Amino acid sequence: MKAVDTRGALPYSPLVPMLRAYYTAAPGEAVDLATDDEAAFADMKEFLAEQGAGFREIYEAGAMRLQFTRPDGGPSAR
Repeated sequence: MKAVDTRGALPYSPLVPMLRAYYTAAPGEAVDLATDDEAAFADMKEFLAEQGAGFREIYEAGAMRLQFTRPDGGPSAR
């Protein structure tokens, strides 16, 4: 499972490493994303829905997590 934690201060939007995790995951690979940024969390949920990737939302103290498996045949990194 690929795990990406974007909690804390970053020099850019947490959405950047979250999308990178999606595009570098192999089809069928499980991915776990953690963030404390509500806007990036919402944007990533919308992106995953558009890609046809089912996902699980987990709410913890100080973090929101998205867990999903990269769909087969989805867009890949170029």
